[in-house]
Amino acid sequence: MWIGFTDFMEKLLDEEGKVMNEMESDRVSVVRKLLMMSKDKRIALSKIYHNRLLFGIPEDFRDRIRKYEDYFKVVVEEDGKRVIELVKWDPTLAVSALEKEYMVDEDKVKKAFKFPIKHGKALDLDEGDERKLNLLYTLPLVSPYSDGSKLDLWTVEAEKFRVGLIHEFLSLTLEKRAYIHNIVEFKEEFCLTKHTYQMLLKQPRTFYLAGTEMNWSVFLKDAYGEDGVLLNKDPQVLFNEKLYRYADMKVVKPSSDVYET
Repeated sequence: MWIGFTDFMEKLLDEEGKVMNEMESDRVSVVRKLLMMSKDKRIALSKIYHNRLLFGIPEDFRDRIRKYEDYFKVVVEEDGKRVIELVKWDPTLAVSALEKEYMVDEDKVKKAFKFPIKHGKALDLDEGDERKLNLLYTLPLVSPYSDGSKLDLWTVEAEKFRVGLIHEFLSLTLEKRAYIHNIVEFKEEFCLTKHTYQMLLKQPRTFYLAGTEMNWSVFLKDAYGEDGVLLNKDPQVLFNEKLYRYADMKVVKPSSDVYET
Protein backbone atom coordinates (compact mmCIF):
# COMPACT_ATOMS: atom_id res chain seq x y z
CA MET A 1 0.00 0.00 0.00
CA TRP A 2 1.22 3.48 -0.88
CA ILE A 3 -0.20 6.81 0.27
CA GLY A 4 0.93 10.19 -1.01
CA PHE A 5 -0.10 13.77 -1.62
CA THR A 6 -1.50 15.09 -4.87
CA ASP A 7 0.57 17.62 -6.85
CA PHE A 8 -1.88 20.27 -5.67
CA MET A 9 -1.22 19.44 -2.03
CA GLU A 10 2.53 19.22 -2.59
CA LYS A 11 2.47 22.80 -3.94
CA LEU A 12 0.60 23.95 -0.85
CA LEU A 13 3.14 22.27 1.41
CA ASP A 14 5.97 23.94 -0.51
CA GLU A 15 4.21 27.29 -0.14
CA GLU A 16 3.81 26.82 3.60
CA GLY A 17 7.46 25.81 3.89
CA LYS A 18 8.44 29.01 2.11
CA VAL A 19 6.33 31.09 4.52
CA MET A 20 7.94 29.39 7.51
CA ASN A 21 11.43 29.98 6.14
CA GLU A 22 10.73 33.64 5.42
CA MET A 23 9.28 34.16 8.89
CA GLU A 24 11.97 32.21 10.76
CA SER A 25 13.68 35.32 12.12
CA ASP A 26 10.37 36.60 13.53
CA ARG A 27 9.60 33.23 15.15
CA VAL A 28 13.05 33.16 16.72
CA SER A 29 12.31 36.57 18.25
CA VAL A 30 9.00 35.25 19.61
CA VAL A 31 10.72 32.36 21.38
CA ARG A 32 13.35 34.73 22.74
CA LYS A 33 10.65 37.04 24.10
CA LEU A 34 8.80 34.13 25.72
CA LEU A 35 12.01 33.10 27.45
CA MET A 36 12.70 36.67 28.54
CA MET A 37 9.24 36.84 30.13
CA SER A 38 9.70 33.54 31.95
CA LYS A 39 10.71 33.52 35.60
CA ASP A 40 13.99 31.65 35.20
CA LYS A 41 14.54 32.44 31.51
CA ARG A 42 13.91 28.82 30.62
CA ILE A 43 10.91 26.83 29.35
CA ALA A 44 10.41 23.13 28.68
CA LEU A 45 10.71 22.39 24.95
CA SER A 46 7.56 20.29 25.18
CA LYS A 47 5.50 23.32 26.21
CA ILE A 48 6.68 25.41 23.29
CA TYR A 49 6.12 22.49 20.92
CA HIS A 50 2.61 21.90 22.26
CA ASN A 51 1.71 25.57 21.71
CA ARG A 52 3.71 26.08 18.50
CA LEU A 53 0.67 26.69 16.28
CA LEU A 54 -0.30 29.70 18.40
CA PHE A 55 2.91 31.46 17.40
CA GLY A 56 3.51 30.03 13.93
CA ILE A 57 6.53 28.09 15.16
CA PRO A 58 7.39 25.27 12.72
CA GLU A 59 7.18 21.66 13.79
CA ASP A 60 10.91 21.17 13.28
CA PHE A 61 11.86 24.16 15.45
CA ARG A 62 13.81 21.88 17.79
CA ASP A 63 16.21 21.27 14.91
CA ARG A 64 16.17 24.85 13.67
CA ILE A 65 17.20 26.36 17.02
CA ARG A 66 20.58 24.64 16.70
CA LYS A 67 21.50 27.42 14.28
CA TYR A 68 20.99 30.02 17.00
CA GLU A 69 23.54 29.13 19.65
CA ASP A 70 23.95 32.82 20.48
CA TYR A 71 20.30 32.93 21.59
CA PHE A 72 19.36 29.49 22.91
CA LYS A 73 20.80 26.57 24.82
CA VAL A 74 19.03 23.23 25.18
CA VAL A 75 19.76 21.25 28.33
CA VAL A 76 18.57 17.81 29.38
CA GLU A 77 17.55 17.53 33.02
CA GLU A 78 17.96 14.46 35.21
CA ASP A 79 14.43 13.25 34.46
CA GLY A 80 15.14 13.45 30.73
CA LYS A 81 13.10 16.62 30.16
CA ARG A 82 14.61 18.92 27.54
CA VAL A 83 14.58 22.60 28.42
CA ILE A 84 15.41 25.60 26.28
CA GLU A 85 17.30 28.39 28.05
CA LEU A 86 17.98 31.98 27.11
CA VAL A 87 21.65 32.62 26.41
CA LYS A 88 21.65 36.38 26.01
CA TRP A 89 19.27 39.10 27.17
CA ASP A 90 18.35 41.61 24.47
CA PRO A 91 17.05 44.95 25.79
CA THR A 92 15.68 45.86 22.36
CA LEU A 93 13.29 42.90 22.60
CA ALA A 94 12.28 43.67 26.18
CA VAL A 95 9.75 46.27 25.02
CA SER A 96 6.13 45.20 25.16
CA ALA A 97 3.46 45.91 22.56
CA LEU A 98 1.70 48.07 25.18
CA GLU A 99 4.80 50.18 25.74
CA LYS A 100 5.10 50.78 22.01
CA GLU A 101 1.43 51.71 21.80
CA TYR A 102 1.78 54.03 24.81
CA MET A 103 4.32 56.09 22.88
CA VAL A 104 1.81 56.53 20.04
CA ASP A 105 -1.47 56.97 21.94
CA GLU A 106 -0.99 57.53 25.67
CA ASP A 107 -4.66 58.23 26.41
CA LYS A 108 -5.83 55.05 24.68
CA VAL A 109 -3.53 52.88 26.76
CA LYS A 110 -4.51 54.69 29.95
CA LYS A 111 -8.13 53.73 29.32
CA ALA A 112 -7.30 50.10 28.47
CA PHE A 113 -7.06 48.82 32.06
CA LYS A 114 -8.52 49.60 35.42
CA PHE A 115 -7.12 48.68 38.83
CA PRO A 116 -9.32 50.58 41.30
CA ILE A 117 -8.09 50.89 44.85
CA LYS A 118 -10.29 49.47 47.57
CA HIS A 119 -11.14 52.06 50.16
CA GLY A 120 -13.71 52.57 52.85
CA LYS A 121 -16.67 54.90 52.61
CA ALA A 122 -15.15 56.89 55.46
CA LEU A 123 -13.03 58.69 52.88
CA ASP A 124 -16.22 60.36 51.64
CA LEU A 125 -14.76 61.03 48.22
CA ASP A 126 -16.70 62.76 45.51
CA GLU A 127 -16.66 61.33 41.98
CA GLY A 128 -13.78 63.49 40.82
CA ASP A 129 -11.50 62.66 43.76
CA GLU A 130 -12.28 58.96 43.48
CA ARG A 131 -11.36 59.05 39.79
CA LYS A 132 -8.04 60.70 40.62
CA LEU A 133 -7.36 58.13 43.32
CA ASN A 134 -8.15 55.24 40.97
CA LEU A 135 -5.89 56.76 38.32
CA LEU A 136 -2.94 56.14 40.63
CA TYR A 137 -3.71 52.45 40.35
CA THR A 138 -4.16 52.39 36.59
CA LEU A 139 -0.74 53.16 35.13
CA PRO A 140 2.00 52.46 34.66
CA LEU A 141 1.67 48.74 34.05
CA VAL A 142 4.54 46.61 35.27
CA SER A 143 6.69 45.42 32.37
CA PRO A 144 6.13 41.74 31.50
CA TYR A 145 9.90 41.54 31.07
CA SER A 146 10.53 42.37 34.73
CA ASP A 147 10.93 39.70 37.43
CA GLY A 148 7.37 38.97 38.52
CA SER A 149 8.52 36.36 41.02
CA LYS A 150 9.75 39.16 43.31
CA LEU A 151 6.32 40.77 43.57
CA ASP A 152 3.94 40.12 46.45
CA LEU A 153 1.41 37.79 44.82
CA TRP A 154 -1.80 39.62 45.80
CA THR A 155 -0.76 43.25 45.35
CA VAL A 156 -2.06 45.60 42.66
CA GLU A 157 1.47 45.75 41.27
CA ALA A 158 1.56 41.97 40.86
CA GLU A 159 -1.82 41.99 39.11
CA LYS A 160 -0.61 44.71 36.77
CA PHE A 161 2.36 42.51 35.93
CA ARG A 162 0.16 39.48 35.20
CA VAL A 163 -2.30 41.46 33.08
CA GLY A 164 0.55 43.04 31.12
CA LEU A 165 2.20 39.68 30.65
CA ILE A 166 -0.94 38.07 29.23
CA HIS A 167 -1.41 41.05 26.92
CA GLU A 168 2.13 40.59 25.65
CA PHE A 169 1.67 36.81 25.36
CA LEU A 170 -1.43 37.31 23.19
CA SER A 171 0.29 39.99 21.12
CA LEU A 172 2.93 37.40 20.17
CA THR A 173 0.35 34.93 18.88
CA LEU A 174 -0.59 34.77 15.20
CA GLU A 175 -4.27 35.57 15.73
CA LYS A 176 -3.95 37.65 18.92
CA ARG A 177 -5.95 35.07 20.83
CA ALA A 178 -5.40 31.89 22.83
CA TYR A 179 -7.32 29.40 24.91
CA ILE A 180 -7.10 29.80 28.66
CA HIS A 181 -5.44 26.40 28.92
CA ASN A 182 -2.68 27.56 26.52
CA ILE A 183 -1.97 30.49 28.82
CA VAL A 184 -2.08 28.64 32.14
CA GLU A 185 0.18 25.91 30.75
CA PHE A 186 2.90 28.51 31.39
CA LYS A 187 1.53 29.31 34.85
CA GLU A 188 4.74 28.46 36.68
CA GLU A 189 7.06 30.16 34.21
CA PHE A 190 4.98 33.36 34.07
CA CYS A 191 4.04 33.57 37.78
CA LEU A 192 0.31 33.35 37.06
CA THR A 193 -2.34 32.28 39.56
CA LYS A 194 -5.32 29.94 39.40
CA HIS A 195 -7.52 33.05 39.23
CA THR A 196 -6.33 34.05 35.76
CA TYR A 197 -9.81 33.82 34.24
CA GLN A 198 -11.37 35.97 36.96
CA MET A 199 -8.55 38.49 36.58
CA LEU A 200 -9.17 38.83 32.84
CA LEU A 201 -12.90 39.29 33.38
CA LYS A 202 -12.10 42.51 35.24
CA GLN A 203 -10.48 43.99 32.11
CA PRO A 204 -13.30 43.97 29.51
CA ARG A 205 -11.91 47.00 27.70
CA THR A 206 -8.90 45.03 26.53
CA PHE A 207 -9.78 41.32 26.64
CA TYR A 208 -12.77 39.54 25.18
CA LEU A 209 -13.56 36.09 26.55
CA ALA A 210 -15.68 33.66 24.58
CA GLY A 211 -16.47 29.98 24.77
CA THR A 212 -17.46 27.58 27.51
CA GLU A 213 -16.29 27.26 31.08
CA MET A 214 -13.88 24.45 30.20
CA ASN A 215 -12.55 26.01 27.00
CA TRP A 216 -12.46 29.81 27.14
CA SER A 217 -10.78 31.78 24.37
CA VAL A 218 -9.13 35.11 25.19
CA PHE A 219 -8.95 37.76 22.46
CA LEU A 220 -7.12 41.07 22.30
CA LYS A 221 -10.04 43.33 21.40
CA ASP A 222 -7.99 46.04 19.69
CA ALA A 223 -6.56 43.48 17.27
CA TYR A 224 -10.00 42.95 15.73
CA GLY A 225 -12.32 45.21 13.76
CA GLU A 226 -15.99 45.73 14.50
CA ASP A 227 -16.75 42.89 12.07
CA GLY A 228 -14.70 40.50 14.21
CA VAL A 229 -11.96 40.15 11.58
CA LEU A 230 -8.29 40.29 12.52
CA LEU A 231 -6.90 43.65 11.43
CA ASN A 232 -3.26 42.76 10.73
CA LYS A 233 -2.69 39.27 9.42
CA ASP A 234 0.59 37.41 9.62
CA PRO A 235 1.65 35.63 6.37
CA GLN A 236 1.00 32.30 8.10
CA VAL A 237 -2.57 33.40 8.91
CA LEU A 238 -3.14 34.34 5.26
CA PHE A 239 -1.86 30.94 4.16
CA ASN A 240 -4.04 29.16 6.74
CA GLU A 241 -7.10 31.01 5.47
CA LYS A 242 -6.30 29.92 1.94
CA LEU A 243 -5.98 26.34 3.16
CA TYR A 244 -9.37 26.56 4.89
CA ARG A 245 -10.97 27.76 1.65
CA TYR A 246 -9.50 24.84 -0.24
CA ALA A 247 -10.66 22.45 2.49
CA ASP A 248 -14.24 23.66 1.90
CA MET A 249 -14.07 23.13 -1.86
CA LYS A 250 -16.01 20.43 -3.62
CA VAL A 251 -14.35 18.69 -6.51
CA VAL A 252 -16.36 17.24 -9.39
CA LYS A 253 -14.87 14.07 -10.81
CA PRO A 254 -15.40 13.08 -14.49
CA SER A 255 -17.92 10.47 -13.37
CA SER A 256 -19.95 13.28 -11.77
CA ASP A 257 -19.36 11.80 -8.32
CA VAL A 258 -18.85 14.61 -5.83
CA TYR A 259 -16.52 14.41 -2.88
CA GLU A 260 -15.06 16.88 -0.48
CA THR A 261 -11.31 17.42 -0.48
